[in-house]
Amino acid sequence: MSKASMVALLTLAYQSFGVVYGDLSVSPLYVFRATFGSRRRGDVEEREIMGVLCFIFWTLTLVPVVKYSFIVFCAHDNGEGGTFALYALLCRHLKLSLILNQHAADEELSTYQLEQPITSSKGIWFRQLLDRHKFLRNGLLIVVLLGTCMVIGDGALTPALSVLSAISGIRVAAPHLHENVTVAVACCILVLLFGLQHIGTRRVSCLFAPIILAWLFCNASIGLYNLITWNPSILKALSPYYMYHFFKVDGKEGWIALGGILLCITGAEAMYADLGHFSPKSVKLTFVGVVYPSLLIGYVGQAAYLSKHLDQVDHAFFKSVPNPVFWPVFVIATLASIVGSQGVISATFSIINQCMALGCFPRVKVVHTSNHIYGQIYIPEINWIMLILCLGLTIGFQNTVGIGNAYGIAVITVMLVTTCLMTLVIITVWQRSIFLALCFFGLFGSIELLYLSTAFFKVPKGGWVPLVLAGILMLIMYVWHYGTTKKYEFDFQNKVSMKWLLNLGPSLGIVRVPGIGLIYTDLVSGVPAIFSQFVTNLPAFHEVLVFVCMKSAPVPYVSQHERYLVGRIGPKDYRMYRCVVRYGYRDVRRDEDDFENQLIANLVEFIRTEEAMSSNAQSFEGDQHLTVMGTTPALLSNGHSVKEMETDKSVAISNNESLQSMEWISPPTSLIPTRRVHFDIPVSETVDSDDVRKELSALAKAKEAGVAYVMSHSYVKAKMSSNFLKKFAMDYMYTFLRKNSRDPAMILNIPHTSLIEVGMFYHV
Repeated sequence: MSKASMVALLTLAYQSFGVVYGDLSVSPLYVFRATFGSRRRGDVEEREIMGVLCFIFWTLTLVPVVKYSFIVFCAHDNGEGGTFALYALLCRHLKLSLILNQHAADEELSTYQLEQPITSSKGIWFRQLLDRHKFLRNGLLIVVLLGTCMVIGDGALTPALSVLSAISGIRVAAPHLHENVTVAVACCILVLLFGLQHIGTRRVSCLFAPIILAWLFCNASIGLYNLITWNPSILKALSPYYMYHFFKVDGKEGWIALGGILLCITGAEAMYADLGHFSPKSVKLTFVGVVYPSLLIGYVGQAAYLSKHLDQVDHAFFKSVPNPVFWPVFVIATLASIVGSQGVISATFSIINQCMALGCFPRVKVVHTSNHIYGQIYIPEINWIMLILCLGLTIGFQNTVGIGNAYGIAVITVMLVTTCLMTLVIITVWQRSIFLALCFFGLFGSIELLYLSTAFFKVPKGGWVPLVLAGILMLIMYVWHYGTTKKYEFDFQNKVSMKWLLNLGPSLGIVRVPGIGLIYTDLVSGVPAIFSQFVTNLPAFHEVLVFVCMKSAPVPYVSQHERYLVGRIGPKDYRMYRCVVRYGYRDVRRDEDDFENQLIANLVEFIRTEEAMSSNAQSFEGDQHLTVMGTTPALLSNGHSVKEMETDKSVAISNNESLQSMEWISPPTSLIPTRRVHFDIPVSETVDSDDVRKELSALAKAKEAGVAYVMSHSYVKAKMSSNFLKKFAMDYMYTFLRKNSRDPAMILNIPHTSLIEVGMFYHV
């Protein structure tokens, strides 16, 4: 490895401390308390401390180190990790439709990588099995949604547990302080934490890594001190024999205690989910080299202290801290808990954004908190919902034991989902033997199922919280995905045939007025029914028509030079085009992007290169051929002159009875300043033909006349013949979600005065 590569790796490794390990590193604050929380003071014995330490050691070693660091990290989607990354990887290799409007050109993206084509009999058989049985495909989606919902639930549970665990340490220094005081202080910190989310973390993120490193150093130092001072012989508890002895003597009580032990691996899934921000090698280096040893020494030190102070399992960490350094450690622990909470909150925003991109979550407002750091976003609605949930959990439980019971179910469920998906990846993507995949699932699945069984035992004691949250989220996500799928299928089945369009002639049987009409649709081929609905009721349309499809591709990111697909609909004199704009499921769409000018620049590039690509472009009457255009914002500044002008334009729309099936956004009667852009045709290095110059001139004139945006205003209803469940899901739940989600025009930053909405009824 070169010196530059080594420096880059170490830089990434350092930065990962503040983002990846906040949640995992603060687990020593509450593991022993959650494990023995239901015991009466004085009931704990030394052999039980040794048994719990043995479980902590082997769980930390097998799950985060062996499973994640050395196996799961190898299954990434172009460097991206997490539940959706594994699902996208499976969908690409099994030819499953992750995206509704998937296009053949998506497979040519540079990030659309296959490990190797499926050639093994096992992989082919499994793909055919999914093709034959729709319920298996739906089952796979439900498993993915379950894991995703549990991760989102972590966004509410982690801040409550981490902050309350840190603040409760103050009662060690002031034993007579009432518990309500610590709850109130924790609530104030949570309100401050969520209240500052809108400013982003750019200004303080440089402090995250030093805080976590300081915390890990404190944890390891105190652990080493306690080990040497109180009981060095506790190291013999690392022998697997003590797990057997723990179960043999304690029986059911020992099995119940596992619900607290599993909290030692909270945050392990975050390592995998945050791969995209760093690299597998840097995350593996920091965890195996620094985080894992520090946590292990800290747990061993706590066990050594508790073995000689059996009545102090409550607030075990803070009671094991030497008095001279108590307050500095308390401050660092509080800061570390806030950093860990911040990481989970930011991850929740990112996951919600991914779900929206894949059509699995209602549209919500996404705010970019940094112009310099890509991917830092803030979602107001989700932020305030999580704050309410955090405050409710903190005030309702008032201690970390109940919250820990809830947190345990969420943590272990996500890990089990990852194990299931990883087993399929081993068979279908890596094309290894079924025996190897079963060995993987048998080892790690059995560990996680054991912990899951004890976690479900604690459902009445707080474990019901993540189940209720996951149930509500899964219902919302599945209904939204189902309704979106049915709506797309209706659009696809009712699109206008090209024969009908060509029979209309160049004028399309209507009056062509100056300007450009952008018709938004989910279809990547064909003419949507919204167009025929429009021209039927109002026989006039713009001189240049562009059917725009903003779609997600089954990859994490789409580079700018591959983002636009441009094609022609019908012959040249129709002046009709199609533009497909592709985003990855982890791409963040910025409202301030100059989409209008980029679109026109790509049309210019397409018109100029069309003749070079096809000698018979004049006679082209199809709609299937789309060309990747490599226009970037730099082309606009170098090749096109764009002048911003403010003009006064009033728009009058008549209230005609023939427009009853259409819904319009009516502007105010006063004159409204609207933005217009003067577009100059750039000088080409090659001499344009007369036809090209004529078409470019028409495009420039149309742009000067203005741009109108046409979108459908959908009313979705279940068919009369549908069963009760479908009618309730579509007519009530899906309709409610649509009415309370963000309007598509606002997401696309479409000017209000330039928007035309066409009413469309969908009977699905």
